[in-house]
Amino acid sequence: MKFGSRLCTLNVGGRRFSFPVDLMKRLPLRRLSQLHRCMSESELLDLCDDYGRDSNEFFFDRHSEAFSFIMLYVQHGKLRFVPHMCELSFYNEMLYWGLESSDLQPCCQRHLDDRMSDCFVHFFPEERPRSPEEPRSRWLERIRRTFEEPTSSLVAQILASVSMLFVVISMVMLCASTLPDWKTAETLDQHRIIEAVCIGWFTVECIVRFLVSVDKWEFVRRPLNIIDLLAITPYYVSVTMTILTGENSQLQRAGVSLRVLRIMRIFWVIKLARHFLGLQMLGLTLRRCYRELMMLLVFVCVAMAIFSALAQLLEHGLDPEAGNEDYASIPAACWWVIISMTTVGYGDMYPVTVAGRVLGGVCVVSGIVLLALPITFIYHSFIQCYHELKVRSTRCCNSLSAEFIN
Repeated sequence: MKFGSRLCTLNVGGRRFSFPVDLMKRLPLRRLSQLHRCMSESELLDLCDDYGRDSNEFFFDRHSEAFSFIMLYVQHGKLRFVPHMCELSFYNEMLYWGLESSDLQPCCQRHLDDRMSDCFVHFFPEERPRSPEEPRSRWLERIRRTFEEPTSSLVAQILASVSMLFVVISMVMLCASTLPDWKTAETLDQHRIIEAVCIGWFTVECIVRFLVSVDKWEFVRRPLNIIDLLAITPYYVSVTMTILTGENSQLQRAGVSLRVLRIMRIFWVIKLARHFLGLQMLGLTLRRCYRELMMLLVFVCVAMAIFSALAQLLEHGLDPEAGNEDYASIPAACWWVIISMTTVGYGDMYPVTVAGRVLGGVCVVSGIVLLALPITFIYHSFIQCYHELKVRSTRCCNSLSAEFIN
């Protein structure tokens, strides 16, 4: 779309800012740089609130003072908060104009992170109105949301409850199958029937979710879907091996690999993460705090290497004949170091020399300090994840309530 003149005027909250058209194309503000690519007036109105063709003026009902500071960033390359303005409101203005928190100066960026952490505020992308779809596409999308999003509708909640019931039944049967009283022929037959029904439900559920998924490759890459596959596959492998080798063959009796495959069904319990907020919160926290967890692992490994070498030297290395045989090697001493640093202390091995006991005290204190260092970061991430998932769950519950009323 060609503008009426070479000069464009932005009316932001009653204040006018004039720019050449060529300059607007190069602005780092994503919303403004998209104006010149609009092909019609309706596309312009998607980006601004109103447009005056005669004066070539764009109207934005936004905070004018915040936009003035954003324009200072365009001119000088430094973006700071507006004095006496809420940091979260200014950040909302930044998102509107197409800026990110990384565009802020480091001091303001830290202040924004602290503010968001204190208020537990999370900015979610706005849902754009979808274009009219074909009836078949809408039908597939409804099925996908029913199976993928348990809180999207009443039917989805019913299916989620049935799936949870099958998970609980399969876990109970897996645990009960290890009891001596459950190894009779009649009980084994009943267990196999129940197991086949549960596996059938999980298989149908997984196939339907795969068929209605938008991106098949993204579906396969999701961790929960990989866990579903790991939980279902062992059953079919064990059944195939039983058919090929016979029920009472020597391979079946000594089949360690088959027993390992059967015990992998314990992964079914992770399927509950689809329906429980607590498990989702745990997974999201671990994913966001992997750097802190790696840092904690490095701390423990370094301390374990140092203390195990010193413990082996003090307890056994100085006097190999009369030394403590529990500390005969550094790998053996590593076990003592890890249970001491974590303050578990099984008591299966302990130092007997004075120097070894002093080292043990230092090891315990060091373990407490090292383990406590990253806990603060993990705790704050845990709280943020909890409130973020709580907000999403509340939104889904509100939409579900509206659907139930309608």
